[in-house]
Parts: sequence; structure tokens; C-alpha cells
Amino acid sequence: MKQFDKLQATSLYCPGCKTAMPVRERLLLVLPDGELYEYRCVRCGSSLGEKRVSSDKGKIIY
Repeated sequence: MKQFDKLQATSLYCPGCKTAMPVRERLLLVLPDGELYEYRCVRCGSSLGEKRVSSDKGKIIY
């Protein structure tokens, strides 16, 4: 049984601001097997992490 289907960070530690800061989630890439997201600090814009979401849609046909 899955307890967490989708997990989204709301704040992460920012080395530039030297504190936990709210983050924005930004879509980086749409891949054949899912999507790649990046977390950026709201204050300074530093990249703080990434998240990969797998797609259940199956294969893409060109």
C-alpha cells in the first residue's frame, strides 16, 4: 500500500540564504518515462534539488 503517492517540498535549506526557505517547483524536462522538476529558492533563486516523476501513460508513439 502506498502512503505517499505524490510528495512535494514546500521548503528546503538554502546554502545561499543560510536558512530553510520556501521553494518553487519548476518543470525542467519532459522525458519519455516521466518528468523532471527542479526546486528553486524563492529569495535568491538558487537550485536546491530535483524531483523525477514517473509517468503511467506508457510509451510515446511518434
